[in-house]
Amino acid sequence: MDTKKKIAVLGGGSWATAIVKMLLNNVEIAGWWIRSIETIDFIKKYRHNPKYLSSVDLDPERLDLSDDAARIISEYDIIVLAVPSAFLKDVIHGNEKILAGKHVFSAIKGIVPGENQIVGDYLMSSCGLPENKMGVITGPCHAEEVAMEKLSYLTIAGQDEYMTSVMASALSCRYIRTKVSDDIYGTEYSAVLKNIFAIASGICHGLGYGDNFQAVLISNAIQEIQRFVEAVHPIQRDIKSPAYLGDLLVTAYSQFSRNRTFGSMLGKGYSVKFAQMEMNMIAEGYYAVKCIEEVNRKYGVDMPITRAVYNIIYERISPVIEMKLLAEKLG
Repeated sequence: MDTKKKIAVLGGGSWATAIVKMLLNNVEIAGWWIRSIETIDFIKKYRHNPKYLSSVDLDPERLDLSDDAARIISEYDIIVLAVPSAFLKDVIHGNEKILAGKHVFSAIKGIVPGENQIVGDYLMSSCGLPENKMGVITGPCHAEEVAMEKLSYLTIAGQDEYMTSVMASALSCRYIRTKVSDDIYGTEYSAVLKNIFAIASGICHGLGYGDNFQAVLISNAIQEIQRFVEAVHPIQRDIKSPAYLGDLLVTAYSQFSRNRTFGSMLGKGYSVKFAQMEMNMIAEGYYAVKCIEEVNRKYGVDMPITRAVYNIIYERISPVIEMKLLAEKLG
């Protein structure tokens, strides 16, 4: 790995913490922006994040911790974005010109609300970030299993082959395997869509549907992903590879999936607002389904599962009724 390329992470949540843990296997110093100065002080004193992945030991001597996003962005060559998509605008506000000169990798699995753009498109349009300086970090990989050092896999996508390999090397370690791809659009849209389908999976679980139906649901979901990404960015890709199918499977089935948990609560009768309050974490699929519905008005892709989740969350149609209707369409 080229140690001259300094890497910093923006975000203080579980995925940001997991990425920092991976980086510390390979870099001498990792930059880390966290909004809360209290969290920064806690990490410096007690060597772990008090709110997320608290079992992970963090060496403050090897962390450049700061609540000043402008400084971190300015001083580092590679910026990894790991904040909820809903907060991205606030985090980079005022730093757009600086960011445009960096190599940026998005570990955000959501669409920027109000813009109906994936993070890559948003950065290219709002910051002037060149396409060859944009990359994506995707799974299948849950932060909780990274914390436990269970064998996990990441796909790093980018147009710049060298910088993509640098990022892949920086994250690779004893328990992390990485592979590279040039499909920045397909991998990012797939990462967004799988959160929607994980909500659908959770809703079905909450309603009492069994494994047999779940298998049909998810086999239809990967077809829905394929139809959409081919409409948006038609290139040769293997939709069965881990970045697409693998990421969908782990998010739809895992106990660690916040989107599945959110959906399960909806299926059990919780209101959207109450489910969000109970989770105390962002379920990216909540924002994504509304944005994808609006984006799809341009493409007209057949997306019955996405529409069902949208109807339940935003049109307040009963999950019982909506899933019964969906079941008639699947096969």
